Amino acid sequence: MAGYKLSVMEKIGFGAGDMAVNVVISSMMLIITFFYTDIFGLKAADVAILFLVVRLIDAVTDPLMGMLTDKFTTRWGRYRHYFLFMAIPFGISVFLTFSTPDLDYNGKLVWAYATYIFVTLMFTAVTIPYISIIGVLTDCPKERLSANGYRLFFAKIAAFLVTIIVPVLAAQWGEGQLATGYQAAMGLMGAMASLLFLFCFFNTTERLQHQVETKPFFSQLKLLLKNDQWLILCAVCVTGTIGYVIRGSVAAYYAKYYLGGDATMLSAFLSTGVVAAILAMVASTWITKHHCKVKLFRTSQIVVAVLSVLLFVLVKPGDIWLAFVLYFLLSFVVDLHAPVFWSAIAEAVDYGEHKTGQRVSGLAFGGISFCQKAGMGIAGFVVGSLLTFFDYQPDQVQSEFSLLGIALMLSVIPGFFHLLMGLLMYKYKITDNFYQDMVAGQIEPPKPEQASAAIQLVNAK
Repeated sequence: MAGYKLSVMEKIGFGAGDMAVNVVISSMMLIITFFYTDIFGLKAADVAILFLVVRLIDAVTDPLMGMLTDKFTTRWGRYRHYFLFMAIPFGISVFLTFSTPDLDYNGKLVWAYATYIFVTLMFTAVTIPYISIIGVLTDCPKERLSANGYRLFFAKIAAFLVTIIVPVLAAQWGEGQLATGYQAAMGLMGAMASLLFLFCFFNTTERLQHQVETKPFFSQLKLLLKNDQWLILCAVCVTGTIGYVIRGSVAAYYAKYYLGGDATMLSAFLSTGVVAAILAMVASTWITKHHCKVKLFRTSQIVVAVLSVLLFVLVKPGDIWLAFVLYFLLSFVVDLHAPVFWSAIAEAVDYGEHKTGQRVSGLAFGGISFCQKAGMGIAGFVVGSLLTFFDYQPDQVQSEFSLLGIALMLSVIPGFFHLLMGLLMYKYKITDNFYQDMVAGQIEPPKPEQASAAIQLVNAK
């Protein structure tokens, strides 16, 4: 199966899985903070703590899920059966998370914790198998990159639906009761996600079989920590997710309060970012056919930092058209790196096997999933804390100080994290040529003393 080419239908099936995943990711990154403060009725400080506390659960569940995928296989393979059995619970969890019960404040806070934990557990149960499956569909780097281009294209379609369809449907179906409208609209998204996971299950095939480690957790962790390239991707994942989620979370506030828009403008502003991201998937796939994918990753994130500063400096409250143009450009450049990153994870796992002689797969993908959710949790905590610090008042005219905070959270603050992510990628060395030479045996594994020195260097940094 070396260099196996995937059919277009299988790439679409693979992409459908990420479309399902991104019903949750997009809602968590783009609307859930706004939902909790302006519709559900939680205080921004309580939302901040909620996001951070739930990530502590991920510290346990993500590695466990990764090890579970390593330990058990079925007649469908190592990963696909999770899409079949968890599709319906996943959709239900989305519906419950965006339901607003008629309870007092403390009761609603308990409901928010219970449902957010539930959706997070369901997210873990499907996401770790999903991000792992690309390693057994094909072992061709170009095919993996192409398949990830498909998945991220469909992911952005999901984000587009969440940002443009959900606010409109919520307003129409709620008939003045936005809480009811969001429950119905996100219920529809949850049902769609369930069907997409089933489509993914029936249209993908696990072809490759890897001998993975089933040693105890700490033995696998010790092996994984020797993989310096995986460690770099972990740091990249955390920093990049923090920047992405801070910007995405505050975009709704920016459109409503900084630009002075209504629900229609809010939907249009969020959708502008998603459309730009969709186009970025297409552009990234084309660029990486002709240029080094790692260089694209580094350069794009540094450019993001520059555009972020320009957005903050040039756009004043009410400058609608300039804000839309710069936000489009920013969102386009931000996502040029996305197909590269998700392809790099599978290659970093192969690199770890080459380096140590033992393959740690499930825990590696579980670790990346935890890093992504840790970044989401940190970002959610930062957004909630900053909204509190800048004296944000839900559904009221904001002070100049509050507007300054909202502008900073959309531009300079996330831009700093993207700059850091781009600089970290200068430590990443698995280019296409490096990977091909490694697979061909032209790159010798480091000697034990060299590997030890490399880990000490990474740990020191």
